[in-house]
Amino acid sequence: MSTAGLAEQLEAGLAASCAEPPDPDIIGQLLNYLDLLLRWNDAYNLTAIRDPRQMVTRHLLDSLSVLPWIDEGPLLDAGTGAGLPGIPLAIMRPELQVTLLDSAGKKIRFLNHVARSLKLDNIHPVQDRLETWACEKPPSQIISRAFSDLSVFAHACRHLADEKTRLLAMKGKHPEAELESLPAWLKVRSTEKLTVPGLQEDRHLVIMSFIR
Repeated sequence: MSTAGLAEQLEAGLAASCAEPPDPDIIGQLLNYLDLLLRWNDAYNLTAIRDPRQMVTRHLLDSLSVLPWIDEGPLLDAGTGAGLPGIPLAIMRPELQVTLLDSAGKKIRFLNHVARSLKLDNIHPVQDRLETWACEKPPSQIISRAFSDLSVFAHACRHLADEKTRLLAMKGKHPEAELESLPAWLKVRSTEKLTVPGLQEDRHLVIMSFIR
């Protein structure tokens, strides 16, 4: 599909999910990121999705579906992979400081290239494992769509957070069994049903915090 066609798809999706029409410069930045992802994907195996239209839906619009629940404080994207959801969120919110954490060196090299190419001063790629990474100050919010289990996600980032830190876990179907088996030191603040234009699949966001 042409760049114009992808732009129309992205604009329509954002118009359906955002209160205000996105700035054309933001649309351009999101598509520039998508172009870099497409060009680096063959060599770096960043994502199994190869179709640009599917990338718009499953990567850009899916990542941005959580935007209403993102606060102003520093965001840690744990297991970011190709920069999802962190980079689309950073593009939409230029004032948001986003740390992109991943253990794979090739993915961090790609993210550093994205930061330089798109001049994104608010993203900070870091190569490390979530379980071992140390930061000076607990992040305000930690998001991930890389973990298959809520408890595993919470255990992995427990050393980084305090009771004010929000954990935002992106899930597919409503994770009823996982919610029932959460440890007592974890509080579920809410479970939100997400809407991703063009995606006929269940998507949810589980928001949690620690009990100290």
